[in-house]
Amino acid sequence: QVQLVESGGGLVQAGGSLTLSCAASGRTFSPYYMGWFCQAPGKEREFVAAISWTGGRTYTADSVKGRFTISRDNAKNTITLQMNSLKPEDTAVYYCALDRGLTLPTISTVDYWGQGTQVTVSS
Repeated sequence: QVQLVESGGGLVQAGGSLTLSCAASGRTFSPYYMGWFCQAPGKEREFVAAISWTGGRTYTADSVKGRFTISRDNAKNTITLQMNSLKPEDTAVYYCALDRGLTLPTISTVDYWGQGTQVTVSS
């Protein structure tokens, strides 16, 4: 089993920044992708960003490209999502995800989810 614990959510004004972190523990043997998905009220969960085991491959959704950056520290089994230039439409619960596959994670392929952290961007 793998446990994922997110931190760093909160309330921020539009244009501001937040940093989300996710710590993985348990049977976190390599390789695996880690990433972030978000779910706004009344909407389906959607992909935000992902990073490969080595960190050599990163993927970000078009809606956040150029504003959000994902990184990972394998020594600490953590990933970080740096969120800049936040917009009200970024408001959602953000979920950390771990996928044991070797390709870009999708909602259907993620093996483990965190409990989520709320991000609220006020206008």
